[in-house]
Amino acid sequence: MHLLDELGWRGMIHDTMPGTREQLERELTTGYIGFDPTADSLHIGSLVPILLLVHFQRAGHKPIALVGGATGMVGDPSGKNEERNLLTEEILQRNTAGVKAQLERFLNFDPQLPNAAELVNNYDWFKNISFIDFLRDTGKHITVNYMMAKDSVKKRIEGETGISYTEFAYQLMQGYDFYWLYQHKNCKLQMGGSDQWGNMTTGTELIRRKCGGEAFVFTNPLITKTDGGKFGKTEAGNIWLDPAKTTPYQFYQFWLNASDEDAQKWISIFTFLPKPAIDELLLLHQADPAARTLQKKLAEEVTRFVHGPAELEKAIATTEKLFLNQQAPISSLSEEDLASMEGVVHIQFPMEQLKEGIDIVSFLSQTGILTSKGEARKLVQGGGISVNRKKVESIDWVLNPTLLLHGKYLLIQKGKKNYYLAELL
Repeated sequence: MHLLDELGWRGMIHDTMPGTREQLERELTTGYIGFDPTADSLHIGSLVPILLLVHFQRAGHKPIALVGGATGMVGDPSGKNEERNLLTEEILQRNTAGVKAQLERFLNFDPQLPNAAELVNNYDWFKNISFIDFLRDTGKHITVNYMMAKDSVKKRIEGETGISYTEFAYQLMQGYDFYWLYQHKNCKLQMGGSDQWGNMTTGTELIRRKCGGEAFVFTNPLITKTDGGKFGKTEAGNIWLDPAKTTPYQFYQFWLNASDEDAQKWISIFTFLPKPAIDELLLLHQADPAARTLQKKLAEEVTRFVHGPAELEKAIATTEKLFLNQQAPISSLSEEDLASMEGVVHIQFPMEQLKEGIDIVSFLSQTGILTSKGEARKLVQGGGISVNRKKVESIDWVLNPTLLLHGKYLLIQKGKKNYYLAELL
């Protein structure tokens, strides 16, 4: 199946520049996607571009992952309502290293391959270009009228905050990235989110005007949630690819808790399952939605891709202990079960305070499970706290040593999915 057809049925194509299909059919094509190093880890909002590069390489083409060490210092106005804070060079270097390390896990960089993946950092070419050189050799090729016509710029100009020259120039810098890769890496294709269309086509225009070349672009739709919430965001914040920021268990739970409507869209986008397998999963889901077959398969496939099979097994084991055996007595959890749970936040608390007796509100605030007594009181009154699988009914409820599991543990549940294991020392 042609790459664009494969991505099309998966729901991963939004806009395609004329001639893109013909270019991909004509030759082994080098294509790139840019990643913004605003943090030292990518989050699941970056999974679609990562998957695009993987599909691209699997189709026999050569992927380049560009880390924006230079453009990260400027900030992309696309989809932003206001100017963002600029990062220091030190923070950007740390972030760039973290992003590079993650990308290397998903693509094949074996130099023996004719389509081996490459990692580049646009700081490597921008650091040697002076402001005067950039204005003279690049800026003169793109008119202000052309740049102002882009949606990302128009929305900011028409908004309350406006747009600084720094962010206004971002599309020209991204365009130059494409031009540089075209000249030095024979890169003829750029891929990315639909909000990047304006910046990406500026690159093809710069290539045409500066060297008479022809380059192409295609974009993927931005991922949305049916309930209107922002994709990749939870009450706890971003869902990161770094297991130190989001544990594999928490990562698995995000996908497992997808709504039916979202799971039906995401199963084709975020997995490599073939169409017949997905069609069968959809039929099984329609026959018995309560079984959540679709969500389970989605969570398994994405967690395995990002964290590997061993971490997936741990995430499943923890999920079974915490959720599937809810009717079993808490005593059925062995000391080893409790101590080895992945993704559960482990905290420590002085045994002496428990011996004296401590009310639930004070305990929650002192352990950091909740940030204040007021917040703790409110959540308890709303029925949002359980201890050892029993809901706490009163803010006056007192914890004491008789509640300890195996003489030293308390299992605290906050809300539906957040678990804490308190070890008494």
